[in-house]
Amino acid sequence: MLHVDTERGWRGGERQALWLAQELARRGHRSIVAARPGEPLADRAARCGLEVVPSAPAFEADLRAALALRRLILRDRVDIAHAHTAHAAGLVALATLRTRVPFVIARRVDFPLRDNVGTRLKYRRAAAVIAVSHAVERVLARSDILRSPVIVVPDATDVHRAVAPATSATLAEAGVRDPERAPLVVQVAQLVGHKDPLNFVRAIAAVRERVPNVQAMLAGDGPLQPDVERVRDELDLRGTLHVLGYRTDADALLAAASVATLSSHEEGMGSVLLDALMLGKPIAATEAGGIPEVVENGVSGLLVPTRDPRALGEAIARILLDEALAARLASAARIRAALFSVERMTDRTLDVYERALATS
Repeated sequence: MLHVDTERGWRGGERQALWLAQELARRGHRSIVAARPGEPLADRAARCGLEVVPSAPAFEADLRAALALRRLILRDRVDIAHAHTAHAAGLVALATLRTRVPFVIARRVDFPLRDNVGTRLKYRRAAAVIAVSHAVERVLARSDILRSPVIVVPDATDVHRAVAPATSATLAEAGVRDPERAPLVVQVAQLVGHKDPLNFVRAIAAVRERVPNVQAMLAGDGPLQPDVERVRDELDLRGTLHVLGYRTDADALLAAASVATLSSHEEGMGSVLLDALMLGKPIAATEAGGIPEVVENGVSGLLVPTRDPRALGEAIARILLDEALAARLASAARIRAALFSVERMTDRTLDVYERALATS
């Protein structure tokens, strides 16, 4: 299998691609990762012992990069290519043109497809589209672009890994006051529009009304960081809410949380919530997109309407102030995490590959 992900940085999609390639290799399948040199996916895949080939397209339809992938596909007799991002899909569509090698596309966002020539080239040639949630599947079903089957394969989390919580010293260095006693709310998410980080900022202001000593951390970077910091300061949250930017220790920060949150108003699935489940963290999140397919409202977390910071703040405060509720949600979270193991995700993905190969 050839896994293609040429994104910069390290986000949920890159981690899913790495976990899938690792598990396939563990089962004896040859997995090649095409990634941008020097970026986290390429570096981490190489450290895991996976075959890594450089792919650094200047733009989505970069013919030079597509031809390099095509030579690899033909030389190494690749059976199937998996485009893990929308940009990778364009590259793979070109690389496999006039070959008998099928490709599949992973769709991780619940945005409607743009109706243009590039989108039609990618999605109409794909042997299958993998949607990470039924919410994404429903969005795709409303498009008249697709001719390929859409198959739901939820994202995964490595349920076997052990994550040590960030130490009090690390939390203090990040600005957290009284890290050994103060309740801590953690959100790990890009600072982009659909993640709605301003909803999180305003929710923390609501939480502080009921839990004055609350501390909050927002780990992630993106174009909305100046707006996040401005609204934080306007709400006098500078000593309460710590905007950390991109962190390599995001899992450890999440493991130190009293409550994990996700404030999105659009969300394919919210794979960071899978990590929160695995870590046994009570969750307060919105009902955006595929989030209700991850978190059972009232069972493994509390869900609220999108774009309602007061409701999100009330849900966070409820968990912080009710130890029995927090313990019940945490226990259910650990049980639910098993449904989203890397092994299950790999089984389902292999089924998609086999279907694609049978019809190619």
